[in-house]
Amino acid sequence: MGTPRVAIYPGSFDPPTNGHLDIVQRAATLFDRVVIGVGTNLAKRTAFTANERIELMREACAKLPNVEVRGFDGLQVEFAREVGATFVIRGIRALSDFEFEFEMANMNRQLAPEVEMVFLMTSPEYLFLSASRVKELAAFGAPVDRYVPPNVAKRLADQAKKGGLRTGATEPSD
Repeated sequence: MGTPRVAIYPGSFDPPTNGHLDIVQRAATLFDRVVIGVGTNLAKRTAFTANERIELMREACAKLPNVEVRGFDGLQVEFAREVGATFVIRGIRALSDFEFEFEMANMNRQLAPEVEMVFLMTSPEYLFLSASRVKELAAFGAPVDRYVPPNVAKRLADQAKKGGLRTGATEPSD
């Protein structure tokens, strides 16, 4: 048995969606260990705190034994080094995602040539799905059960009732 294949899957996950979970589940079959990095994106206003997003993702991934969830601040490649990962998982929905991720991959290669980017194409049923759209739907009281795990749907509904859902800038990696 060789060196374990460890990957990170970084993102803001505000909130975690079924699209995110699809990528996590598929990555869990490809790698020995997947560390989901719930990070801070300075370009986004979040509806949930970092600790809430970590908790939501942990609950959603509880049945995946080789997946763990951690928070991180800073660069993806530094987080990868911290957890011993040599792969970064990214999901791609559309050409616009590819352009953003292509730039990021090239920058990461300059910073950490030992860390390989791995792109997983979004499953067709999630091509339209983004965390920003889910928050927008929930803020207007629309049901989001088919777009997010049950624990997330409940928390979004609770936030919406309190008037606490904020939506921020949309970015391809949400």
